[in-house]
Amino acid sequence: MALLSSQPIGVFDSGIGGLTVAHAIRTLLPNESMIYFGDTAHLPYGDKSEAAIQAYSIKIADILLKKGCKVIVIACNSASSAAYELLKEYVRKDTHIINVIDPMVEFVLDNFPGKHIGLIGTKRTVQSDVYSRKIMESKKSITLHSLATPLLAPMIEEGFFNNQISHEIIAQYLSDPALAKIEALILACTHYPLIKKEIGEFYGGKMKILDSSEIIATALKKYLEREGILNETAPPQQHFLVSDYTESFEASARMFFQEVVHLERHPLWN
Repeated sequence: MALLSSQPIGVFDSGIGGLTVAHAIRTLLPNESMIYFGDTAHLPYGDKSEAAIQAYSIKIADILLKKGCKVIVIACNSASSAAYELLKEYVRKDTHIINVIDPMVEFVLDNFPGKHIGLIGTKRTVQSDVYSRKIMESKKSITLHSLATPLLAPMIEEGFFNNQISHEIIAQYLSDPALAKIEALILACTHYPLIKKEIGEFYGGKMKILDSSEIIATALKKYLEREGILNETAPPQQHFLVSDYTESFEASARMFFQEVVHLERHPLWN
């Protein structure tokens, strides 16, 4: 198992949102090497068809498999809802796939039985109804109030957060009657932790904001421990691949990891 333990963790998303997950993994598992793939040529995934997201996800999984990733983390709610089952079938025994939805659902079921829980995410995630179905199956009397917030991910990708524009858009969404009686709020898009502080300020610090990035990192650690493939020897390396170069992605990656980041352009189709 020594060889497998030193292999990298693959993480992918349509853009910078998944960097919130990658950063949480790096913080919790500092010895692990990581290959991050940002599909910047096709962002955001939230307004793409299921078939398109599945096609992108398969191509990215191929790239990460060829680079020897021992685990692949789908750091995107839209891709998790549209492509997780397909990817599991596609990779079979080659590697293990972790999505961002199941660990969050498990956390909510364990901590909020009988509560009213809000959820904001992309159109793709909300329309898939995947969170509602999984929560209802548990029979823990949790009521989910979901709201599609399609402007938030592109707003964040363009660097509009922590300013007047983002404050107004966030307030407009969170004032929606659909979220009126909630007791906690799921950020069902990995971009949204970048505006977690602003969301918390809207609620005056009195709302429990459920950020999936740390929950995913914890789920990954548990899996690696269970399988005996934690990396405890080889020095970790970080590689960042993008399907199209963007300055905003490079700046965001540098901000998250506090180091010089070299992007490798890797188009999905040549």
